Amino acid sequence: MINNMKKTIALLKKHAQLKVIEEELDIYLEIPHLAYAEVKKKDGGLALLFTNVVDKKSGAKFDEPVLMNVFGSYKRCELLFGRTIESVADEITNLLHMKPPSGMMEKISMAKELFSLKNIFPKRLKGKGACQEVIYMNDDIDLYKLPVLTTWEQDGGPFITMGQVYTQSLDGEMVNLGMYRLQVYDKNHLGMHWQIHKDSSHFFDQYQKAGKKMPVSIAIGGNPLYTWCATAPLPYGVNELLMYGLITKEPAKLVRSLTTPLYIPQDVDYVIEGWVDTDELKIEGPFGDHTGYYTLEEPYPVMQVSAITTKKDRVFLATVVGKPPLEDKYMGWATGKIFFPLLKTTAPDLLDYHMPENAGFHNLILAKMQPLYKGHAKQFMHVFWGAGQMSFVKHAIFLDENAPKLNNYEALATYILNRFTPKSMFITEGILDALDHSSPETLVGGKLGIDSTAANVVEAPQLLGDEELLRRVKELIPDVVNLHQFMRRTKNPITVISVNKTKNAKDYFDALISLSTHIRIVIFVDDKNNDVFNSYMLIWRVTNNMDALRDVFISGLMVGIDGTNKNLLDGFSRRWPDDVDCSLEVVDSLKQRGLWDLDDKVYKKFQL
Repeated sequence: MINNMKKTIALLKKHAQLKVIEEELDIYLEIPHLAYAEVKKKDGGLALLFTNVVDKKSGAKFDEPVLMNVFGSYKRCELLFGRTIESVADEITNLLHMKPPSGMMEKISMAKELFSLKNIFPKRLKGKGACQEVIYMNDDIDLYKLPVLTTWEQDGGPFITMGQVYTQSLDGEMVNLGMYRLQVYDKNHLGMHWQIHKDSSHFFDQYQKAGKKMPVSIAIGGNPLYTWCATAPLPYGVNELLMYGLITKEPAKLVRSLTTPLYIPQDVDYVIEGWVDTDELKIEGPFGDHTGYYTLEEPYPVMQVSAITTKKDRVFLATVVGKPPLEDKYMGWATGKIFFPLLKTTAPDLLDYHMPENAGFHNLILAKMQPLYKGHAKQFMHVFWGAGQMSFVKHAIFLDENAPKLNNYEALATYILNRFTPKSMFITEGILDALDHSSPETLVGGKLGIDSTAANVVEAPQLLGDEELLRRVKELIPDVVNLHQFMRRTKNPITVISVNKTKNAKDYFDALISLSTHIRIVIFVDDKNNDVFNSYMLIWRVTNNMDALRDVFISGLMVGIDGTNKNLLDGFSRRWPDDVDCSLEVVDSLKQRGLWDLDDKVYKKFQL
């Protein structure tokens, strides 16, 4: 079993899954831009090991290499898990459905299974770990000695992006392992971007009410499974490192931090220890996030670093976020499969689910279920919107057991559109991820559910060609620039219209009602930064930009969706964030040095 970064690198090399880059590269934009391009390649590209890492701004040269895109393919995920993802899911299913044994052989079999579970519990060791070979305390603490990356030009500074954040409840009875971005403010302060719905935020509230500082230990590296466990959507109060033991059949071996009461895996590469003053908040961000937009500045807790410890021979692990597809596509694939059995305990009629990566996961879920009675799908929507992290999902489409496979998008879209009517929609309001930028207020907004379990009888429209339809639409809406119709062979073709927006999209929709015999579903997007022929990125844009309570319009059989950027024309008073875009200057520099090898067609497709 892998137990450190060096063994991970050896494993990746053995399976031809690693590319070593020896050219000198900057932690500011250059390294993350190359990793961002790599994951866009077929099958997620390769893991990247940068061995000549510098900070051109300060002139510093780092001893340690930077490893990126380690989870960025299905193959690498299973290599790092050391087993098939399905086998982990099957094991959880068996545990959830364990019944009293009826005979001696079943008793023996169950005894073996239960005995193996003793290894899932983390084991606390005495003394120091390999992660504490090098110790920095007091004036020697300097976060700038770590090769922390600045990914995007508008980022508020360098951010640790694959930190394992260890916290505990005020009474010490519950521990949590989470992953939150961590902004480096200066040599000994970090911004703690734990969102209001996260376990660490709940612990923070406990310390704040008690008027006490909160201990935090942040680990980087070690077995990559520690990092994956930090993303695991386990119930509140359950130690995420239990998943490490379940997967590896070995307990995570922990040592105590030097200046906090928290325990961390003894074989991680770095540990950053510190205390959060619960009375202090500081502006954190902006940060180019996995939504493909910048998360704007907001106040978050601050950690004062009390110690940094490392291995002597260490590797810095990082990831890059922005527009899809990203490394989280593959991490999310593993998470979805592994935690499907737990989700079924809440929603027993669920047959399968899938979260397309180009919708940013929380922006769209496709779910297959066994409908048992009229209205069952709408009942199911409430279950989903009340189940843990599923409560953050903005748009959900529910299908019956006869639907195509959920990752067969062409067949699935045909199935949905041939049975869709406006009455299939269910619009409500609920909590949203803190990263959502489209709702009128933070943390709460519209949610759209679509019931595709019923085979509604739908009359097809009288189709026109794109050119003829565009001509007629322009006569009604002079702001229109271009138009394309998708899924024309279905009963509900989708017409995407790009505009130079001067009005609220509802006015555009109302102007098209006279063409309702030719149009079924119409989606408005801004002409700037959008390609009406690029369905992959249109799904990304529209699911990010819409709030169902505000942006869905209905007239008879015609449905409109406003996927434009919002402003005062829409009664939207919040700041609208910019897209996350590569620096053309950096890309050109990398090309000139022969390091950027991403095909221009791929660059254009994913709108880098």
